Amino acid sequence: MRIITAQDIEGVMSFRDLLETLRRAFRVGVVAPSPHTQRIARPTGLDDGSLTISSAWHDFAAQDTVERGFIGTRLESCLPTSLEHDAPAVAGVYLLQSGKTGTPLALLDGKALVNWRTAATSALASSYLSREDSSRLLMVGAGNLAPYLIDAHASVRPIKEVLVWNRSPAAAQQLVEHMQGQPFKVSATTDLGGAVRGADIVCCATSANTPIIQGEWLQEGTHLDLVGSMHADQRECDDTAISQARLFLDSYDNTPTTAGDLKEPLADGVLNLQDIASDLAELCQGDRAGRRFYEQITLFKSTGTALADLAVAGHVYLRV
Repeated sequence: MRIITAQDIEGVMSFRDLLETLRRAFRVGVVAPSPHTQRIARPTGLDDGSLTISSAWHDFAAQDTVERGFIGTRLESCLPTSLEHDAPAVAGVYLLQSGKTGTPLALLDGKALVNWRTAATSALASSYLSREDSSRLLMVGAGNLAPYLIDAHASVRPIKEVLVWNRSPAAAQQLVEHMQGQPFKVSATTDLGGAVRGADIVCCATSANTPIIQGEWLQEGTHLDLVGSMHADQRECDDTAISQARLFLDSYDNTPTTAGDLKEPLADGVLNLQDIASDLAELCQGDRAGRRFYEQITLFKSTGTALADLAVAGHVYLRV
């Protein structure tokens, strides 16, 4: 069995290749049961943690062979940190097995896999939903995932200018310095409303508990990509943004019930399930239209899918 490190993954990846792997995966589909999460009780002073097991495998019955395809399982722990601790709160690994024999083939670094999977999923959605001439990207959030998201969006659209906003201006500036040398201009901003108004694509990767993107800021033709705040008590945009945008999900299976950006508007009657235009599988299969006209505001909300995990793991395994 191979041990595939984060460095190994970084060495073989490009978004252009990965997007086509993901596009094929969403067209074909996989078998993906609901994830299973266990609570981890912890001592006084530390919030309880969780361990999530998420599996998927190729549909061997539908393809009528076990000679090709994989079984994959992501094991991920989420252990909230206190002020006295600064270790990563989320960590995990991905186990890839042979679809024919079940033999373990590889154990992949979970964090690196999720970074590439998340960013590539956003870019794949953007290829259907953002305007083809989108040249101005606003990155809201300056965490570990942000540079991947910037590069991913720039792989599908002619990005010329990137603005970075973060609650900590110092963190935004640090990301700007890290991204120097790219074929587009990168700079920081402290004016979030003004930056949203001037952006063609707004990408959010935060852990916000209350909306930071106001719908009144969104201009005609904007594409809003919501990557962070995945839990039911978290939100990145307000009801106005939800009500005026054409909505898309990575998957119908879990996003409406797990993400606060949709769960709360659904519960309050601001949004109906019928208002959701499509998920990513339907877009890739050509069953539903993406952006319908130039001035339309589009919104893509993702929480991650086992299908995409499996596709990215197989993509890496065949190249390392």
